[in-house]
Amino acid sequence: MAQVKVCYDRVGNTLTVWFGEPQDEVVAEETGEEVLLMKDAAGRVIGFEKLNYNLDTSEPLRIAFEAV
Repeated sequence: MAQVKVCYDRVGNTLTVWFGEPQDEVVAEETGEEVLLMKDAAGRVIGFEKLNYNLDTSEPLRIAFEAV
């Protein structure tokens, strides 16, 4: 079963989502919309990071996934 890792950095205001192994990252590509795409050696996207992400901590974080 595949794992998805979600990390929120309150100090850096970033939200990072990994659906591959973080140690496989060889390049991060900026999209121009405050999003970085992390890629492996084959050029596959294995995660992304949203910059300047502010989480409202007054409500619980809810994450939904859908398999297709």
